[in-house]
Amino acid sequence: MLRINRMSIPLVLVAASFIGGCAATHSGEQSASGAPTTVKVGPGMNANGEVIDASKVESGYGQKVKGINDFDGEITGIPAPNSKFNDLKIGMGFRQVESIAGPPTDQGAYITGKAFIPFYFGSDRTRSEFVYKGVGRLIFAGGSFGDLSGGNLIWIIHCASEPGFR
Repeated sequence: MLRINRMSIPLVLVAASFIGGCAATHSGEQSASGAPTTVKVGPGMNANGEVIDASKVESGYGQKVKGINDFDGEITGIPAPNSKFNDLKIGMGFRQVESIAGPPTDQGAYITGKAFIPFYFGSDRTRSEFVYKGVGRLIFAGGSFGDLSGGNLIWIIHCASEPGFR
């Protein structure tokens, strides 16, 4: 039999309100009344959802999308009306992207934490980044360093104030 004394009642109430509060604060969802809940502003972004510093942007604050070949991706920021990024699709390869957006003003590559998981053979062991001055950044998963055919676009970051270097 579970016994509850006077000291444990406040703890139960705090725990219940915390759990209930977490369930009601998801970004972009609607509450039971139909009103939108609070939208979280991510690092490097302003209250309007515009990216002001692409080097500080974190995943999870953009729009989740399903791309070509069922690739999951994200689009962060507000696209400029005539941006070449508007023609890109999540899942495109390096060469497809470069044929649409042109050569980047800077680029780089790095490994992810998944590279250290034994027997992980998924496509997210490495990432490559294309930077376009005044337009934004493109993040690719997969491929190896220097391999311009193996990576696929997983994240588009629109940033009109992009300085053009990493």
